[in-house]
Amino acid sequence: MRRRRAAAGALGLTAAVVLAGCGGQDGPPTLTWYTNPDAGGQAVIAQRCTEEADGAYRIEVSNLPREASEQRQQLARRLAAEDSSIDLMSLDPPFIPEFANAGFLAEIPADMAERVSEDVVAGALAGATWEDELVTVPFWANTQLLWYRESVVEEAGLDLDEPVTWDQLIEVVEEQDLVLGVQGTKAESMTVWINALVASAGGTIVENPEAPTDEITLGLDSEAGQEAARIMGEIGGGGLGGPGLPTADENANLSVFQGDRASFMVNWPFVWTATVDAVDAGTLDAEVLEDIGWAMYPQVVEGEESRPPYGGINIGVGAFSEHTDLALEAAECIATPENQAEYFATNGNPPASTAAYDDPQVQDAFPMADLIRESLEQAEPRPQTPFYNEVSTGLQETWYPASAVDPGSTPASSAEFITAVLRGERLL
Repeated sequence: MRRRRAAAGALGLTAAVVLAGCGGQDGPPTLTWYTNPDAGGQAVIAQRCTEEADGAYRIEVSNLPREASEQRQQLARRLAAEDSSIDLMSLDPPFIPEFANAGFLAEIPADMAERVSEDVVAGALAGATWEDELVTVPFWANTQLLWYRESVVEEAGLDLDEPVTWDQLIEVVEEQDLVLGVQGTKAESMTVWINALVASAGGTIVENPEAPTDEITLGLDSEAGQEAARIMGEIGGGGLGGPGLPTADENANLSVFQGDRASFMVNWPFVWTATVDAVDAGTLDAEVLEDIGWAMYPQVVEGEESRPPYGGINIGVGAFSEHTDLALEAAECIATPENQAEYFATNGNPPASTAAYDDPQVQDAFPMADLIRESLEQAEPRPQTPFYNEVSTGLQETWYPASAVDPGSTPASSAEFITAVLRGERLL
């Protein structure tokens, strides 16, 4: 049985407005699904599952804020007030341990957990689990690939059919005076980069994620943390990320990657659809699209598999819903491989289901679909801890800007700062 703990007081809880969670007396119960903003795909799935329920329930969609941190705050406030209107929710994986630890998520029956875990990529399964139990339903998963300009690779004489290291990328960018696309802005995207570097070097940011705050041990001050800092510092200090690195997010990186100084970029699969759409709209030369290639996320240690970033959305069922049985049934419907495949093809969000990648419409829309699936098998979730917000914000405070990151001091000072924050000795 999962532990049920009180919600963190740091949220500054206020009374939440509890919305009605069921339909009229003569109609089926209405399940409210709180979704992250997308291109309308979750609403389409809600309608499809309503029809398949054949009168047992209907699903209504309610949009959460665009920023993941605001999504967390809104849901956590309301669930701490035991809001019964939250039947289903689209959850960013880093917040799942916090919600599970606080008792905000309804338990998933063992037989259902077995079904929804079948043929799920390893990264998504790890991100849906807390204390060795599946606590959310894997829905869509995301990962970063190494995107490159084929003309640059050809000139450098690199073979991207084989794994490539960050040091090799740095060497090419320096020699050809180009820009390497990484996310250097002080935001969650920077935490994603740091985590992937540390994990790819064989380390971990939080060594005992299930421990209470006063016992948490960080793995930053280690060879892996120092190697991550070396790479980040060389890119930032050497100007290899371009002048815009301190504010560079995923969209800014894509703009640079489509320009004249493009070389390599680590980024999510939206890169492909955005570039195709730009060519179709006539705002980007088709030659740019033809020059783009993709490969596995770069290695930190030559010969050792990289651990690409993992993101996406899982479906959680609210612990205080008046219809948890129906909500669990609806969550299973939402996450079928067929729905995941169509959602990927139409909205660009990769499936957690391995089978969904074999769908012809997926293969047609994303020629790198098989690589995405392979990357998700290697992907490493961000620190799985109920105190993720403190860890992530602490990393952003101490590893920014990239130009100031020093392998001899940043990992140690970062670990010291975050540990002090977790123990209530420092403020973020």
